[in-house]
Amino acid sequence: MLQAIGLTSTPRRDAPPAVNDLTFEAPPGRVTALLGAPRSGKTMALRLMLELEAGRGVAYFRGRPLHRVAHPAREVGVLLGDVPGHPSRTARGQLRMLCAAAGVPASRADEVLEAVGLAGLGDQRLGTLSVGMDRRLGLACALLGDPHTLILDEPGEGLSPRENSWLYGLLRAHAAQGGTVLHTTGDPKEAARTADRVVTIGGGRLVADQDVADFARTRLRARVAVRTPHAARLAAVVSREARAAQRSVEVVEEASGRLTVYGSNCAEIGDTAYRHGVPVHRLADEIGDTGPAAPAEAGSGERGDSAAALSELPPPIRVRPARGPLRPLRYELRRSLGVRTTAMIMATVLVVSAAVSVLLARTDGTALPRVLAAWPALLPLPPAALGAGLLGALSFGDEFRYPALAAARGTVPRRLGLLLAKLTVTASFALLLAGLSVVCGAQSLRLVYGPDLIEIPSNAVALTASWVGLTVGCAWAGLLAAGVFRVAGAGIAAVLAVPVLVVPLVQKLFEAPSARSVAGLPGRLRDLAGWQLPQEADHWILAVARVVAQPVGTALALSLSALICAYLFTSLRGKARW
Repeated sequence: MLQAIGLTSTPRRDAPPAVNDLTFEAPPGRVTALLGAPRSGKTMALRLMLELEAGRGVAYFRGRPLHRVAHPAREVGVLLGDVPGHPSRTARGQLRMLCAAAGVPASRADEVLEAVGLAGLGDQRLGTLSVGMDRRLGLACALLGDPHTLILDEPGEGLSPRENSWLYGLLRAHAAQGGTVLHTTGDPKEAARTADRVVTIGGGRLVADQDVADFARTRLRARVAVRTPHAARLAAVVSREARAAQRSVEVVEEASGRLTVYGSNCAEIGDTAYRHGVPVHRLADEIGDTGPAAPAEAGSGERGDSAAALSELPPPIRVRPARGPLRPLRYELRRSLGVRTTAMIMATVLVVSAAVSVLLARTDGTALPRVLAAWPALLPLPPAALGAGLLGALSFGDEFRYPALAAARGTVPRRLGLLLAKLTVTASFALLLAGLSVVCGAQSLRLVYGPDLIEIPSNAVALTASWVGLTVGCAWAGLLAAGVFRVAGAGIAAVLAVPVLVVPLVQKLFEAPSARSVAGLPGRLRDLAGWQLPQEADHWILAVARVVAQPVGTALALSLSALICAYLFTSLRGKARW
């Protein structure tokens, strides 16, 4: 069962809250429709229940709030708008990526594709899907974890009657198996046709909570609302005159002296009450699913009532961080390899590196390491380092541009597991790119100029370490900057800022005469450690020190340190706010 208790959104400026003290239930085994006009608070109510918006109140999913559910994707399936996936990713690839996030087998993707009627369209790109196919894929994403509760926002919007019939048939089948289904709609007839229970809201408040039979009887027909201290007498008079005139008029007596009259109008009811001396305190026409507007109270009184209502509600709803993927490394691999962007970037980098290496070899004075790295003096970074930085920037940038993880809950989580997976995958791509670019450059030189040009330098180990550190450092700088600023462009800017801005500052520091030397560093580290280091470690320690002492190495280390601190700061600040 889904229970929403006292949901109230945070008011903005002087406006009243979009959802105000909303309480209702969606029982299991039934389809519940949340009905309301545009801007009535339907979507905001769903977002409050899913803890995507800050406010007050609480929502229980089978007795537990969502943040206390161990695996939310296996308890609640969510469809809010279109599928937020990369347009170049296939439908099957999108679902398999989400399988890793939900911790379910990859074979589940084909099962839900067949269930929603997309079995033969698994290789279709998301950018080419029609509205109906996109809605089917969104429902497949919601069903991926086999959830008990389905929450959908306007699922039938833009669909043809046939697609609509199929969609609501699937929702009813889910409810028939004991699941809970809650969907929003703005069409009263659609609510009466598709739901077992209808919760009507207006202005963010509850208007009615009815079974579909009562809803169809009381909310879909034109009626007259009457309030009088002599309700029984007026009901008898109106019914007697209608029978005498052979007119179909239905009078329903409600609590607190209220009558609802169907098949008549205010003029006729008013005349009847006047002729028989029955005082009427209220007389209003009601049409469709909306009740009469409540009289607005002036100025501070209304705001004071809202503040009082806010203070009486349960504890506040906080925007809580969504859990990261249950299988982060598998998720990140499928995210990176599921689109052609990664392969295209790597292929472009290899072609450019080979061409630049051939051109550099034609000029005298260019050292062989720079020739193999395809790093002319006019470029701030070699193509391999730029490509690694771009891959790193896209790793987090695409999470915010196409938030697949946010389809169910909130923003992209800044979880340690997801960060480590992204660092591992981007470092692997950077190493692969660094090695392949050198191999392609060497093979191009061998093909064009012959094998005599290439000689292994004496400091090949130190050069390899510098090359690996440069490419991996650029990949991580792009990744962390994109994670901090939530856009891939910031990651690319951070990578370019290392040679353009940070390196000149570091070079100015190195230009000053040094009063100290790092000579004897291995011995001091051995004394500090308190145990005997192998003699071979001295060579490696000095090699690492020389690499870091280079201006580019120092600049990259400083940039990475600053980005790590910024990433941790934004993560801690976000957790404090949540």
